[in-house]
Amino acid sequence: MPSLSKTLTAAMADTVEQVEAAIDVLLPRVDLPEARLFEAMRYGCLGGGKRLRPFLVMESARLFGVNPACALRAAAAVEFIHCYSLVHDDLPAMDDSDLRRGRPTLHLEYDEATAILAGDALLTVAFEILADPETHEDAQVRCRLVSALAKAAGPRGMVGGQMLDLMAEHQTFDIGAITRLQRLKTGELIAFSATAGAILGRASPPQHHALQAYAHDLGLAFQIADDLLDVEGTEAETGKSVGRDEGANKATFVSILGVERAREQAGRLADQAMAHLDIFEGRADMLKQVARYVVDRRS
Repeated sequence: MPSLSKTLTAAMADTVEQVEAAIDVLLPRVDLPEARLFEAMRYGCLGGGKRLRPFLVMESARLFGVNPACALRAAAAVEFIHCYSLVHDDLPAMDDSDLRRGRPTLHLEYDEATAILAGDALLTVAFEILADPETHEDAQVRCRLVSALAKAAGPRGMVGGQMLDLMAEHQTFDIGAITRLQRLKTGELIAFSATAGAILGRASPPQHHALQAYAHDLGLAFQIADDLLDVEGTEAETGKSVGRDEGANKATFVSILGVERAREQAGRLADQAMAHLDIFEGRADMLKQVARYVVDRRS
């Protein structure tokens, strides 16, 4: 397996540090009767993670010279959405998971009701952040961000994909249905992350489209890699339970294509994703490296 570029490693680590600091400010400890809710929200967001989606926001924003402080707020907002989805995914009524990022899932550390409320709060705080003038001085840009994230996270995006994922435990899905499921569940939020910088920077339509096409292929490659990790990875590597898809008899890219064909398809998608970025003439090399990283990762 190719090693992760030291440059990319350093850049991703820097984003993790920045995002953790931003979350710490945006979700402060409070001396209020409802402090337990804030503690649970912090537990769900500050427990590690690759911060891939915030990294995509920051790198896409860099292409258009966006103020890093503004980009960081958008990056934190998308991470709140992602973390809320993980908190709810882990609940007994959904995936019933007991491990996330190497720690007990939030509903086990606290309780189910608190986990539900913490997820609800993270979801709504994300839009509060994007709507704040500190994110961008132009109200139209803020509205575009809010609208784009709402579509990516809602019934025509992530939540719709989660519904299909639950249905897949009881229905037989073909490769087309699985591709649509994963495009909604995982791909739409990745697409928002990769294009948020274009919105913040008022990019041209061709530039916005290039990032959207990049994200489409990246999202599918990411999910195939996830399916491979569920089959080949270990709990120690991934920080979460593995073998769950097979245990639920759920159709995945790997169950339909087989391990080798799935790995080959992920590689092709990564190559396609990188090709979409040629429009930026070398300025998007870090995003290109991310495409290779998502298919080579072990966590």
